[in-house]
Amino acid sequence: MLNRRHLRIKVLQTLYAYNQSEEKEVSKFEKSLLNSVDQVYEMYIWLLNLLIEVADYTAIDAEGRARKHLPTENDLNSNLRFQNNAFIESLRKNGKFIDQTKKYRVSWAFDPEIAREIFQSLKNSEEYEAYLNNDDHSIAAEKDIIKYIFKRIILQLPSVEQVFEEKFINWQLDKEVLQALVAKTFKNFSSVESSNNHLAELTPNWDEDREFILDLFILAVSHSDEYQSFISGKTKNWEADRIALMDTLIMRLAICELINFSSIPVKVTINEYIEISKVFSTPKSNTFINGILDKVLSELKTSGRIRKQGRGLNE
Repeated sequence: MLNRRHLRIKVLQTLYAYNQSEEKEVSKFEKSLLNSVDQVYEMYIWLLNLLIEVADYTAIDAEGRARKHLPTENDLNSNLRFQNNAFIESLRKNGKFIDQTKKYRVSWAFDPEIAREIFQSLKNSEEYEAYLNNDDHSIAAEKDIIKYIFKRIILQLPSVEQVFEEKFINWQLDKEVLQALVAKTFKNFSSVESSNNHLAELTPNWDEDREFILDLFILAVSHSDEYQSFISGKTKNWEADRIALMDTLIMRLAICELINFSSIPVKVTINEYIEISKVFSTPKSNTFINGILDKVLSELKTSGRIRKQGRGLNE
């Protein structure tokens, strides 16, 4: 699922786009921010649909084998167990999954070779052979082969990687979240009754998280000059063009959060943005940002700008 760090990164990306754009209509970037979060769920639905495509290819493969010029007995009697896999069948019947598939207009018809390539890799594996010969038809046993397909084939095939990278610009960044969403789905689908199985939620509390990212973005934009003045006051020995834009935006977001979000501990805010800087900025940026934020924090505390609600949140 998307945690607060992932959400902060989404805000950072949107703030960067806003600063690079000549268009300064904040509402458009608010919409872009929400769309970037929604796109994570869209990728999740595409991945689940791909599992169904692979299951459906079982019948296509069986039909092709039966049409051989000289089919063997095995060709004429293909094992179709996987097509009716309990997890797949429960997913097919899931109301939310059906609705989300329609919403995002998911269809793998544009690249049928993907399902074929995945199935061929599956068909030649020892895991698939063991699955077909396993007398255990419990939901747990049925999920095991799905987990194998997802972890050992789908996430490893370059062709799958290429399709998602071309379709979704943040595929590489969000892949870890998507794996967590799919893993949560495996855990949620534990009942033989389809109605008891539920898709993963994008965040634990979307209403609260939606408010958080929009407020963080809007406040960072509307008070950018003020937050920049805090940074400039602590970087007088630095030429402005020597400070990377990404470093500046990370510090602005951190200052914005320190001042405006009373329920988030100071230590959490500082640590989060330091960790983000390790991924999105230069190798030495985290040390630089940490030093500047430490000085800004001291000033904010002295001037009474840090008002946290709850014991220990100012630490």
